[in-house]
Amino acid sequence: MADIAVPASTLEVAAVQRALSAEGLDGWLLYDFHGLNPIALDVTGVGRQGGHLATRRWYYLVPAEGEPRKLVHAIESETLAHLPGTTERYAGRTALEAGLKRMLETLRTGGPVPRVAMEYSPGCAIPYVSRVDGGTIELVRQSGVDVVSSADLVQRFAAVWRDAEILTHNAASLKLYRIKDRAFDAIARRMRDGVATTEYDIQQLMVEWFSEEGLAADSAPIVAAQENAGNPHYLPGETQSRPIRRGELVLLDLWGKLDRPGAVYADITWVGFTGRDIPEPITRAFAAVAGARNAGIALVQSRTRSDKEVRGYEVDRAASSVLRDAGYGDYILHRTGHSLGESVHGTGVNMDDYETHDDRRLLPGTGFTIEPGVYFKDFGIRSEINMVVGLHDATVTGPTQSELVNLV
Repeated sequence: MADIAVPASTLEVAAVQRALSAEGLDGWLLYDFHGLNPIALDVTGVGRQGGHLATRRWYYLVPAEGEPRKLVHAIESETLAHLPGTTERYAGRTALEAGLKRMLETLRTGGPVPRVAMEYSPGCAIPYVSRVDGGTIELVRQSGVDVVSSADLVQRFAAVWRDAEILTHNAASLKLYRIKDRAFDAIARRMRDGVATTEYDIQQLMVEWFSEEGLAADSAPIVAAQENAGNPHYLPGETQSRPIRRGELVLLDLWGKLDRPGAVYADITWVGFTGRDIPEPITRAFAAVAGARNAGIALVQSRTRSDKEVRGYEVDRAASSVLRDAGYGDYILHRTGHSLGESVHGTGVNMDDYETHDDRRLLPGTGFTIEPGVYFKDFGIRSEINMVVGLHDATVTGPTQSELVNLV
């Protein structure tokens, strides 16, 4: 299994060049226009640079050997100033195309057609990586190089966490579990006391607790009762919410990170029931979902402990096969899990052979969710945990749910 790679926040050209050589690539061509390629912004650090605008096209070529090269607009000549390499400036489109051609000609050695990685995925198989527009791919190819996907490079240099980042994930996870417990306690207490409550009421309590815990998130958490839990991305709002009544399933999905630069997300989902006699369809569906989740965990841990590769689509297959064997194949609506990072949906491998076919490897230092679910008209069940891959193991950050939480 690969060594832990250097994360993108400190782009080390030597590390990138070692990876390029190992992959048989001649270079990595990073490109952005107006923030359309957040991966390039992250890897190069352009997205963290202040003091200047970045509204024009720029290119940064890291060759497998030699010095990197930059192509920037004359009015934004400092866009890549923080990175090593030689700089060429352009103004008009003719100068841009000529500069790009000169940049790529440096890769020619008299051998086969140079192979350059870009944020592109053939057939858009992994859309999370397809960030460079088709016209730019055409322009690069016209310069006489072959464009291939940078998916594995992105995984290595934009998704791997340092120890400090793993600590922020673990801290966020602990806080999320505390908030989850408080929310379930509040629902149970209101059920016992006969206090009317809605999904939105509980969500807003959780928003307050996020603030108390020092957590940031891109959205308020999901609180979904009964039929609303059958909609995986339902969010209650002030004018879109239903009461939580006795004898109902309640799903909580909450994600957040420490409110500080460089922190990474944790993301969990648990389910409870506001009654003692849980209907058999709910208990049976939960058992299948929990079994699917455990199958995904077991595959990742068995492979990493034996130093064998495991790829995202394999985890999805392991989990979804449990659901299909239990008769729930028609009720799967999403992949088994997603990458985590500074955004809740990170740039690394997803546990997906359903929406896409993600054949990227799970690398040491990466974090992700496993969250199988099944969804019906009258309820839905999902169980979500987080995992972090180490050099010779993979750990679950936090407890796994083994039974429905009793909310009475």
